[in-house]
Amino acid sequence: MPGREIPLVNNEIYHILNKGISSQPIFLTKRDYNRALQTIFYYQNQQLLLKYSRFLSLSNKQRLLILEKLKKERLILVEIIAFCLMPNHFHLLLKQVIGGGIPKFIGNFTNSYTRYFNTKNKREGALFKGKFKAVRIESDEQLLHVSRYIHLNPYSSYVIKTLGELENYPYSSLPEYLQKLPNNFCQKEIILGQFKNINSYKNFVFDQADYQRELENIKHLILEE
Repeated sequence: MPGREIPLVNNEIYHILNKGISSQPIFLTKRDYNRALQTIFYYQNQQLLLKYSRFLSLSNKQRLLILEKLKKERLILVEIIAFCLMPNHFHLLLKQVIGGGIPKFIGNFTNSYTRYFNTKNKREGALFKGKFKAVRIESDEQLLHVSRYIHLNPYSSYVIKTLGELENYPYSSLPEYLQKLPNNFCQKEIILGQFKNINSYKNFVFDQADYQRELENIKHLILEE
């Protein structure tokens, strides 16, 4: 496999994207989305002794002890800044913490999820495209715009119809940013710290919603020609 065009450097932030082979769906049910999210947050950690499928076979008490230990040690491959799962692709905004952290994290996540998906749907072979896309974030302005792009994705792609639905879309980090959910998975301060308050960030995202949706429409028209 040819090497990656851009190096992935520690303490730098990257927009990561991958999708299903031939753009086929990779999340078919709520269970699929939830399994993917659980897998992402599990494999964020560095020193895992168990695959996620084996972890799930443990008792609730055993799992809780492991999760508490991981949380206490806080040894991670990447910081998750923002994310969005879509029917046939996913977006992640990641900061690499250790050398090779992003490739290892993405590999662990996609391999684990593929095994789950293939077993569940009685299929074989790869589910995701071989090499994920990575774009380095070079400025605060770019960081904010990429976070908005990621959070608007379900709306601009018509996965959901209204901005009210977008606020509560459970498979992105936007509800966490807007304090609609009690989750604390993402390192939000690097983005929210650039706004007066949470409502200011919400306005920043939503003010561009219809424009981004129109750009998505134009892109599809061009691709179809």
